Amino acid sequence: MLVLAFALFGCAQKTDMDAVTARVTALEEKIATLEKRGGSGPTASAADPAKEEAANAIMKGVTEAMKGSDFGAAKTGLEKLTKEFPDTKAGKAGERMYKEVGLIGTDAAPIEVDSWFQGKGDYTGSNVTLMVFWEVWCPHCKKEIPELAAREADLKKKGVQVLAFTKVTKSATDETVAAFLKENKVKFPVAKEKEGSMSKGFNVSGIPAAALVKDGKVIWRGHPGRLDDATLDKLISG
Repeated sequence: MLVLAFALFGCAQKTDMDAVTARVTALEEKIATLEKRGGSGPTASAADPAKEEAANAIMKGVTEAMKGSDFGAAKTGLEKLTKEFPDTKAGKAGERMYKEVGLIGTDAAPIEVDSWFQGKGDYTGSNVTLMVFWEVWCPHCKKEIPELAAREADLKKKGVQVLAFTKVTKSATDETVAAFLKENKVKFPVAKEKEGSMSKGFNVSGIPAAALVKDGKVIWRGHPGRLDDATLDKLISG
């Protein structure tokens, strides 16, 4: 690398060459560190195919258990996955899922908001509450929120109220959130979180995210797109 640096900067003054040399040396040290850590890159060791296959098999079982609302089996599978295969792709995905499933059966976090963009809501307003976490800059959220708005009437017939929460992060502003809600004819209550307390209380690490609360207890946690009518009916009737 140093030879290449001098070839490229042969006409540079000594002070310039010292700076180039320092940058090249720093780069070499960084590459060496990444290689020792096994980080991403051409020198990173390849994943063990056998472990990946075993982890994928466990994840498949977890997914089936989740579809059948057998959260006990899902939790057991995730525990095995994260302990025995933590370095696999499925194992890393399982870490977040484990935090989600771990909430099921616990008391729902109290509703703490900075302000409401529209409406107001709490757990006492309905037997079942669908909590949705989103941001206006999130492409998937911009798809899910309007779809939930279209389903709201049917959800109300099932005794389910929808409450949505945003932290108004990155490029979002109160104005862009309000404009999005108006443009997409969203009618259910939407609030601005108070210092992210709601997201923390529901272990939200990726959005969109959702949780179903019944009688003050979390009975489901996951992606809102996975909560179809069949799954919802089974959960609220259980």
